[in-house]
Amino acid sequence: MPLTIGGTGTFARALALAAGLTAGPALAQTLSNNSYGVPGLIDMPSAQMQPNGELTTTLQVLSNASGRVQLAFQLTPRLQGVFRYGTIPNFLPVAGTVNSFERTFDRSFDVRYQLLTENIWRPAVTIGLQDFGGTSLFGAEYVVATKTFRDRWTVTGGIGWGRLGTRGNFTNPLGIIDSEFEVRPALDFGVGGDFEPDQWFQGDAAFFGGVQYQFNDRLVLKAEYSSDLYVEEQDQGVVGELNAFNFGFDYEVRTGLSVGAYLLGGREVGATVTFALNPKRPANGSGLEEAPLPITLRPARATQPDLWTEAWVGNGSVERPVTDALAVLLDDAGLKLIAYNLDGDTAEVRFRNLRYGSTSQAIGRAARAMTATMPASVETFVLVPISQNGLTGTAVVLRRSDLEALEFDPTGTQQIEALAGLVDAATLNDEDLIYRDDAFPRFDWSIGPYTAITTFDPDNPLRIDLGVEVASRYEPIRGLVFRGAVRQRLIGNRDEFDREAGSLLTPVRTDSPEFANTAGPFIPSLTASYFFRPGKSLYARGSFGYLETQFAGVSAEVLWKPTYSRLAIGAEVSRVVQRSFDMDFNLQTLDATTAFVSGYLDHGNGFISQLDVGQYLAGDRGATFTLTREFDNGWAIGAFATLTNVSSEEFGEGAFDRGIRLTIPLSWVTGRPSRRRQVLLIQPIQRDGGARLNLNDRLFPMVRDQTPPDLTDEWGRFWR
Repeated sequence: MPLTIGGTGTFARALALAAGLTAGPALAQTLSNNSYGVPGLIDMPSAQMQPNGELTTTLQVLSNASGRVQLAFQLTPRLQGVFRYGTIPNFLPVAGTVNSFERTFDRSFDVRYQLLTENIWRPAVTIGLQDFGGTSLFGAEYVVATKTFRDRWTVTGGIGWGRLGTRGNFTNPLGIIDSEFEVRPALDFGVGGDFEPDQWFQGDAAFFGGVQYQFNDRLVLKAEYSSDLYVEEQDQGVVGELNAFNFGFDYEVRTGLSVGAYLLGGREVGATVTFALNPKRPANGSGLEEAPLPITLRPARATQPDLWTEAWVGNGSVERPVTDALAVLLDDAGLKLIAYNLDGDTAEVRFRNLRYGSTSQAIGRAARAMTATMPASVETFVLVPISQNGLTGTAVVLRRSDLEALEFDPTGTQQIEALAGLVDAATLNDEDLIYRDDAFPRFDWSIGPYTAITTFDPDNPLRIDLGVEVASRYEPIRGLVFRGAVRQRLIGNRDEFDREAGSLLTPVRTDSPEFANTAGPFIPSLTASYFFRPGKSLYARGSFGYLETQFAGVSAEVLWKPTYSRLAIGAEVSRVVQRSFDMDFNLQTLDATTAFVSGYLDHGNGFISQLDVGQYLAGDRGATFTLTREFDNGWAIGAFATLTNVSSEEFGEGAFDRGIRLTIPLSWVTGRPSRRRQVLLIQPIQRDGGARLNLNDRLFPMVRDQTPPDLTDEWGRFWR
């Protein structure tokens, strides 16, 4: 008698259970990193990916004093990038000696892309390039598949090339396509830093694989068959002969922190520590800021009839108390009233946002304060945020009655965004503005510690100076800004860099250690700048003085950024002279002219690209491309690369300029609203090629958060 199963869905579930598969694991799977800082077993990678946006730092050490520091970022759900800084003892031959070796330090980058995601029937499949440029000390390529069984077992298998094709290797199967795949060309990395695509997926290949067992919610046991023979390390005597099997475990101490240990090839002991955070998971949830003022409903016309007419216009006994009360409420909300214009039914308010990372949140708080202070006849609110340097961007026009009606509406955020009018503030009439008495002149000063950090140079992973800084800022009128600082280094090691520059270009950056060597007080910058709007969609800046630590001169910039456009285009030209190494008021004879045309494109979903084309400080010409992923809470992670018309030999060590920029908002850490952000630049090495001025006040960063799409992308914070 035939067996009948009710429906194809029931049949599929029965078959899955018979195969030992499950669509929804009952035990939470722990995703662990391998020793190279990517999801995997011990040395071998897996096809898994970290959660979208995850940022992980993995520290790995071996008993032979080798070690690696790895920073990995899950750029998209399927794309992951890795920066690595590794060291191996007694590896690099000492020049001019025989059988003498010294410790080597190596920087490398990985990229991984998940071709297939895992489902009930198929494994996840990922393709990866490991250390795909430079010295390729850890260079490898792989295609790997991973499948989870039940709620505890994860099985991984793959094929590797390069370093992962040295044990149990065989002729490259890609030779079927072209016989050139069968031979991996000898690596000639020259001064390091060049991509070597003719190495990728070339030469012998080998299989690798392993298994992971989820012992409980915290502990993961791992075993693997490794296809890495550690050829170069064995040749140099750094490690002894290793067998093919590695065993280890990972233990999750708490969310975001895990530790692991492993036995490599039967003789080397290793340990890992992994720190993980995700910009989407702030330490204090959605924030700890104080609740905003409630929307104040207007009184009935019968109770205050004069306030419902224009009779109060021009009456100082009404206008002055109204604006004074508004200034107080704005101040309590972390906003500064700069100027206003009132008539019978419209109130225009210009203010500075001193507290909130989101401009839309500042606009929402300002609108609430206006409902509490404006006479009842005022129906239209025009809110104009002003940047810290006096630039206006987009004016937001709101109907007061909409605010009164939508404060508690479940769809209030979407409706108020749809009803708001967005206009270029340059089109507004400035002639009737009344500036507050305390708006200008404006003077601020501060005293506190400073840090100057150099990361991952070829001889030291971290160089840092600590000292004290006194800074001041003076704004006599809107847009004209004088600012400067004096620093005194107290302790540090940035001056100990003594590596040969290796650059044949004009020394515009390789003299940096000379600037770091100053012992007395120094001036990092001292400038006069003017910011203004030449016309609709246009922004401009002119700067003069000691523009940065190493150069003084003049700089001018103009930016075209229409209100609703995702595209912006800018141009910048600067004429500079190198400063004295003591960073006082004296100058040297080296001079330079730089000029750039820049394009900025908001791709949506938090991705911003930037292309700068022009002439750099050393006279070389080329382009810098930057891709940044930004999060609504202020986090930003970006990578950049510069290619110019100089050869690798002229550029020197590194071959071309590149780096990673990480921006961390203070509010993400504390939960309190703040505009302060910490920027960490990870730049493995900087030479004279591709060098630009380090200006603090370029236009695009200060304009974009005051205009759509940034302004509207964060509109969900309007009511907060």
